[in-house]
Amino acid sequence: MVAMRVPLLNLVKQYRSIQPEIDAAIDRVLGSGQFILGTEVTALEEEMAAYVGVRYGVGVASGTDALILVLRALEIGPGDEVILPAYTFFATAGAVLHVGASPILVDINPRTYCLNIDQVKEKITPATKAIIPVHLFGHPAEVDSLGDLTQEYGIKIIEDNAQAIGAEYGGRKTGSFGDAACLSFFPSKNLGAYGDGGMVVTNHPTIAEKVRVLRVHGWKRKYYPEILGYNSRLDSLQAAILRVKLRHLDAWNASRRDLAAQYNRALGNIPDISTPYEAPGSKHVYHLYIIQSSRRDLMRENLKKSGVATGIYYPQPLHLTQPCQELGYGVGDFPISERASSGSLAIPIYPEMTAEQVDMVIRGIKAVPQ
Repeated sequence: MVAMRVPLLNLVKQYRSIQPEIDAAIDRVLGSGQFILGTEVTALEEEMAAYVGVRYGVGVASGTDALILVLRALEIGPGDEVILPAYTFFATAGAVLHVGASPILVDINPRTYCLNIDQVKEKITPATKAIIPVHLFGHPAEVDSLGDLTQEYGIKIIEDNAQAIGAEYGGRKTGSFGDAACLSFFPSKNLGAYGDGGMVVTNHPTIAEKVRVLRVHGWKRKYYPEILGYNSRLDSLQAAILRVKLRHLDAWNASRRDLAAQYNRALGNIPDISTPYEAPGSKHVYHLYIIQSSRRDLMRENLKKSGVATGIYYPQPLHLTQPCQELGYGVGDFPISERASSGSLAIPIYPEMTAEQVDMVIRGIKAVPQ
């Protein structure tokens, strides 16, 4: 087995760079004896809401739970339809299926990998209750274009902002456009915990309050449930860690953008390779740096042999996954999403990369036979 001299990301190196701050935060929580919700979670909720530019944050156990709880808070369920892109992480569709609603898929913009806004209107029916634009790989979806649809049809917008914390569209942070937005703090994210975690951010007090109730078994007063809820609480330890890391997020995102610029310059003119696109007015934060190539599998194998890790995001578009078979879609229904799945390759990008590691990745890609 070849040792990866350039991993896809290096969370240990990130920890070492801020170890005294992290260790102090962990000590503070362990000394408090308060491990679920509590003051650390409340402080993080306030800090994240302020960072995104909204009024409320509600910490939950994962990004997936954030999606499910928002759908529940909006009373979306059986008989309802939710429009979302055919190319994204499965949790977006899975959350819709979990509440009993129907995911209605549209294809993606071939340059940004985000929801193709032009296809959304034709999918709207009287049963459409929400649209979930996904800010995929760190690039913002065209969320402002959905505003007219929501006013015209009364449809809710739920931003899936799991991969784009800190990204901007028109000078505003993603997560501040919709009725609510869902964040993920999975360890690999730009702002990652040391375990699972997520958050709902919103300007609507009724949504925030409903999610707060849903995350603790449906009760406002302990042991007196008012609705059927969940156990989806954010740990104090994760909140304290995230509060430390939030202070570094903008600098880390700036480093990712700098690394992406280096890759763009080195790889942008290689035949059969498409590098990431940043739409005008958008600020990409490169949760993943995705290239497209018909030689994807050969490239991946060659990079592995040279000690460079890669990843495939995602090997199947949603409509071809087993749980979505009941939706009635088939091969060829979303050609751009299918092409993205067959040709996309994530190469290493994380703030702690050295110049030597960046050079190894570039040289490895250039060495792949045409």
